[in-house]
Amino acid sequence: MSDITRLKVENDITLVRDTFSKAIINTNTSSYTEYMIRRTKRQNNGDEIRHAVTEINSLKKELFEIKSLLKEVIGNKVK
Repeated sequence: MSDITRLKVENDITLVRDTFSKAIINTNTSSYTEYMIRRTKRQNNGDEIRHAVTEINSLKKELFEIKSLLKEVIGNKVK
């Protein structure tokens, strides 16, 4: 795409409008890079939280099984 199809946006030198698609495009590559870093960190944080929740649910299930087995053992001794 050439610069002929882009028009500068008033009040912001980092923004241009593509005349074909009418899209506003940010030409500031450092801002984009910073955004992508923040996005990746946020995504990784979400992955860590999902993993922690899965681990907690697994531990809860195991505790429930242990509790059930203990009740069964105690119930058999009473009889």
